[in-house]
Amino acid sequence: MSTLKVGGIRGVSASSDAITVADDGSCTANLTNNLSNRNMIINGAMQVAQRGNKTSATNHYGGCDRFKFLRDGATAVTLSQDTGIPEQGFPKAQRVDVTTEDSNVSGNNYAILTTRMEGRNLQRIKKGTANALPVTVSFYIKSTVQGTYILELTDNDNSRSCSKSYTITGSNNWERKEITFPADTTGAFGNDNNLSMEINWWLGAGSTYASGTLQDTWGTQVNANRAVGQVNAVSSTSNDIYLTGVQMEVGSFASDFEHRTASDDIMACQRYFQKSSGGSDVFLFAGKGQGSSSCDVGIPLCTPMRGTPTMVCSINRFFSSHSGGFSTSTNDPSVVQYQQGVDSFMLAMNCDGHSSSNNAVGNWSPSSSAFEIDAEL
Repeated sequence: MSTLKVGGIRGVSASSDAITVADDGSCTANLTNNLSNRNMIINGAMQVAQRGNKTSATNHYGGCDRFKFLRDGATAVTLSQDTGIPEQGFPKAQRVDVTTEDSNVSGNNYAILTTRMEGRNLQRIKKGTANALPVTVSFYIKSTVQGTYILELTDNDNSRSCSKSYTITGSNNWERKEITFPADTTGAFGNDNNLSMEINWWLGAGSTYASGTLQDTWGTQVNANRAVGQVNAVSSTSNDIYLTGVQMEVGSFASDFEHRTASDDIMACQRYFQKSSGGSDVFLFAGKGQGSSSCDVGIPLCTPMRGTPTMVCSINRFFSSHSGGFSTSTNDPSVVQYQQGVDSFMLAMNCDGHSSSNNAVGNWSPSSSAFEIDAEL
């Protein structure tokens, strides 16, 4: 009887998994890795897009949830959820459409598409310990610009980073990339809900970030070494970049993408951002009058959020029940103040004289009303 390590099989760790071969040639697999929940990326299939399109984006989320465009310089883009690769199981993709070009990304200019991760979701990497593990990032990408691109992991808790280059060989063709980053025994991630890691898809880099030697092992972050060799993918308004099928997992091999249910995807995204909007004749929330001109309304959140969020509120119409009848405001009721928690909001609203103490109040939406709750990293 002998034991054969199977570390070369996708998704199987050589350190803990083996196949036992009996004298008669039969095999018994002893696989201890749990392959569920292995993908640390939220919305990697780009199925959730709560915000909708974002035009003239410079430092904004938009299009698909959890992916943000950052830039210094002239670049502006439209972020949208677009067609992906249905034949590979990815009907949706994040599209970055260059609308204002930066034909000469120079100096401290840059263009990046990023997703950000909190520390408590990274503890399985064991970073900063003697048992630290490598991670592999896999994804599908399509760009109109061929050449060398940089994928970077940053350790925001300890000011460390590691960058790897990859090549887009065809213009406007989908290509799958699998990139392994080494283990880092220096600097642990905080076990909290704060920003610990950024995964950066560089799209353009000035000399501030590209004048040194590419840092392809973990070390103290040096700007000049972060994006050496990066092609300028934002050089023309004809340029587009598409991304989908993003996965980051422990180990030196890329396993097949872990597809999640629609409910799992949306709830994971709503930990960071929630949007509620009404169409025609939609009732959004209820509350209690505090006098003729003010009321309090409560808004339960869909899921507890990462931290205390902020809110942007556009409320279209207000109605109040008092003296046996209804009174409807024709003006947009303003939000005077609000108190927020991780699982609910309380709004104090100006009711335009259409309320009384302890009467029932609410928001009625004959057209468009919305509130956005944001706890992004």
